[in-house]
Amino acid sequence: MPIPVRVVSVERLLFEGDAEFVLTRSLEGELGILPNHAPLLAALAPNELRIDKAGGGSEHIFVGGGFLEVLPDRVTVLADVAEHTSEINLERAEASRRAIADRLAGQVPDTERRSLEQELVMAEERLRLARIRRGGGG
Repeated sequence: MPIPVRVVSVERLLFEGDAEFVLTRSLEGELGILPNHAPLLAALAPNELRIDKAGGGSEHIFVGGGFLEVLPDRVTVLADVAEHTSEINLERAEASRRAIADRLAGQVPDTERRSLEQELVMAEERLRLARIRRGGGG
């Protein structure tokens, strides 16, 4: 019996449908969700959210943080930033990663450094996923 899954970001609904399995990574580690999973609330790390759909196939979504809620009758992902990995523009993603890395390499106030480091982690994961989905390796 599949479980209903809904993935939303601030900007839009990215997925709504039934799934056999959901794979993601929280701040505590990797999570695999099957139907009838115990209730759970987890903060998400920047990563790929993979949804194995009930009818076959899978969805691959980059999630740049947010929360995963698992209830007996549904799974909900509330993402800070999210996009289908197929939508990621490799050139823009690389330029963004490079710009953040360049800013970190310079003089940065300590108050800004932590935020930039988090942005760099997110940019690197986004770029890695886009390359994997296009067969370019990781």
